[in-house]
Amino acid sequence: MNILDRLRQGVTTGSAEETRSVATELAGVLPADTTIALHGDLGVGKTTFVQGLARGLGIMAPVTSPTYTIYTILNSPVTGQTANRQTAAAPRRMLVHLDAYRLNSPAEFDALLLDDFLKSPWCLAIEWPEKVGDRLPENALHIVLGIGPDKRHSIQLG
Repeated sequence: MNILDRLRQGVTTGSAEETRSVATELAGVLPADTTIALHGDLGVGKTTFVQGLARGLGIMAPVTSPTYTIYTILNSPVTGQTANRQTAAAPRRMLVHLDAYRLNSPAEFDALLLDDFLKSPWCLAIEWPEKVGDRLPENALHIVLGIGPDKRHSIQLG
């Protein structure tokens, strides 16, 4: 069963590293220019999930919550280059990590002008997507994260 099918059924993880691994696997099958809406209460692992996405996209920079900066832009390094020639390079991937928690309206999302920064192939991961209202693309992937009474985390593609 592939990762998308497993996520549709729901995946349970017992650690932050397991959550990152699920996201890393998902990153490997994401088409270019994908928006991922991350739903869930405070502390359920949304940023942890984005850390795994970054790893799966080949991004080595640390990923922290952009609560106060609103968003961060992370790029994977260009690979396949030598000093004098370009070989078959793996495509550079861009990850934009948006924490919409402090946005008061969808209009504030528009004011961020994210379209000006998105260079294909990109992945836009939005924490608290309900704050951006109808600004999410129709084909956005909705991931719902939760924590059960046993402290295990659930991840489901909605």
